[in-house]
Amino acid sequence: GLYFGTFNPIHIGHMIIANHMAEHSDLDQVWMVVTPHNPHKQKNTLLDDYQRLHMVNLATEDFTKIKPSDIEFKLPQPSYTIDTLEKLKKDYPDLDFSLIIGADNWNKFHLWKDYKRIREEYKIIIYPRLGEELNIDGQFKNNIQSCNAPILEISSTFVRSSVRDGKDINVFLPNGVYEYIAINKLYR
Repeated sequence: GLYFGTFNPIHIGHMIIANHMAEHSDLDQVWMVVTPHNPHKQKNTLLDDYQRLHMVNLATEDFTKIKPSDIEFKLPQPSYTIDTLEKLKKDYPDLDFSLIIGADNWNKFHLWKDYKRIREEYKIIIYPRLGEELNIDGQFKNNIQSCNAPILEISSTFVRSSVRDGKDINVFLPNGVYEYIAINKLYR
């Protein structure tokens, strides 16, 4: 399973979704793909790529089925999912990759580069998001499915804002991530 994100920073909501997919689906592993530059986000709002990757490493180090991935660091920016999928298929021809996305992304999926091809060639697992209705056309039943993952409304924006305001948000961040942010005075 490929769970893409800028992870700016990674928080427990990301980890709960990844763990749910790793433990409650037919996926063998979940790869947390750190995106250096999502075409739908401003690059200048993101923390350094390697700092975000380091936080994902910290968050996943105690999980055997959840792995960090820097595959998009080796690709042109901004990062397009179809390009990453093609690179992974080439590098790992024996693996079958599934895309893990939220219902909010599914509802904007038609805006993605080569979305029809992704929809036809890859399995897509969609997790629920508060306030997002999920409609999957019956013709895509073989490749696209919804899952009953927990709905948590924790965002990286909330985390960054709370850090900036001097709040103790240790409970919202995976082990090691809060300390890394505090020691390095990130998001202040």
